Amino acid sequence: MKKTLLALLFASVSSYSLAADTQHVTVTLTSASTMSQGMAMVLANQMQEQGAQVDILLCDTAGDLALKDAGGELLKPNDVTPAQLLGAAMKKGATASVCALYLPNTGHKTSDLRDGIKPASPVEMGANLLQPNRKVIGF
Repeated sequence: MKKTLLALLFASVSSYSLAADTQHVTVTLTSASTMSQGMAMVLANQMQEQGAQVDILLCDTAGDLALKDAGGELLKPNDVTPAQLLGAAMKKGATASVCALYLPNTGHKTSDLRDGIKPASPVEMGANLLQPNRKVIGF
């Protein structure tokens, strides 16, 4: 009984410790530049591969990456679009949202967004950005 309780306690402390050690990163992307969008998504994917939890906030023209019909220019050397790189990040666990101003100011609807992308809540986003160990990177 003692061994079981000790094992459970150790497992819960270990999992809390691992979760607490996870680096959280918010990538905010507003640039209309295909290369800037691509680099932001390349770095988001790279940070994920290195263990970070990445949250992506798309605003202004970059919000178009969140649309179901997002296309875009292929970027070398891997011939991928920023929208494809966003999809790859999301498949690996990144969250993505459009800023609260995007939909009402572009005429798009929530139904126009790719699966898994939603409008950001300013209250939640503000709280996330204030987390002491969160890194915030803007493009």
